[in-house]
Amino acid sequence: MYGTQSQRDLSLELPISRPSIHARRAKITVKFQDLYGFTVEGNVDDANILNEVREKVRQQGRAWWALEASKGANWYLQTHVSSALKSSLKFSNLVNAITLKKLIRKGIPPVLRPKVWFSLSGAAKKKSTVPDSYYNDLIIAVEGKVTPATKQIDHDLPRTFPGHPWLDTPEGHASLRRVLVGYSFRDSDVGYCQGLNYVAALLLLVMKTEEDAFWMLAVLLENVLVNDCYSNNLSGCHVEQRVFKDLLKKKCPSHVMKEEELLMTQYVGDVINVVQNTSHHLFDPDDLLTVAFDKIGFMTSTNISKERKKQEPAVMAELDQRLRRLNSSNTNVDSGLT
Repeated sequence: MYGTQSQRDLSLELPISRPSIHARRAKITVKFQDLYGFTVEGNVDDANILNEVREKVRQQGRAWWALEASKGANWYLQTHVSSALKSSLKFSNLVNAITLKKLIRKGIPPVLRPKVWFSLSGAAKKKSTVPDSYYNDLIIAVEGKVTPATKQIDHDLPRTFPGHPWLDTPEGHASLRRVLVGYSFRDSDVGYCQGLNYVAALLLLVMKTEEDAFWMLAVLLENVLVNDCYSNNLSGCHVEQRVFKDLLKKKCPSHVMKEEELLMTQYVGDVINVVQNTSHHLFDPDDLLTVAFDKIGFMTSTNISKERKKQEPAVMAELDQRLRRLNSSNTNVDSGLT
């Protein structure tokens, strides 16, 4: 009896170890589809954060609709002008341009993204320089033609966002193929490079039509991105990486530590973990852009162009040296075989 009582008292005195509510919620996995049909997986807290972001997007949408009511429909399409014309603009147009920049930094409502992207990116202007039937004529002209680019495109189609409810269907594959094959013939220097399939697929989801996605892809490759981002040697990508690294050191030196952490990894899974841990809580576009523009400071396109030009000679020298080593290695192998 005494022993039993002691055990009972002891059990009352010792706290029972139970997982916290936060720990239990963190283990509950939820899945749902986002705006563009992708399956998102996370815990309950992640879902709540994303719901908060969705509410902010809806609030931002109301700001756009209010301005449409006061300024007129499509007012934002009249504000994209060259710097040479700014001195002759009316004050109201300058106000509109400033208002538009602030709105874009807060986020463009999904329903307006196709129209705003198409106009402000320069895609609409690029399309206006050719006949209206350009895209359809191009698709008809290249139908049935086989090139190394078309072979690689056909190989990559099933691997582009597998499981997506539209992209991973015969209809989605056919639409993506037409955009990629069409552009491979428009710019034979680029042709097709692995990675373009993901860019074009996302553009299809946002822009809604093949032709608009095609022109958005064209303006990205020909006007927005640095030259040779998708050429055979990917020299443009090397330039961009060097520029980004230098800017990161200047603007966010604490984040450079992540690069060292990445270099220490040995497996792909470790790389993914580092990247996910770094960006896991970057859900809120307001917070992200506040840091980007207010705390870090903006970078003009002129400054970025200067940084690119500064890096180009080193990149080309490095690629040239790599090519010579590769040719030398191949020559040695051929000599050994003979």
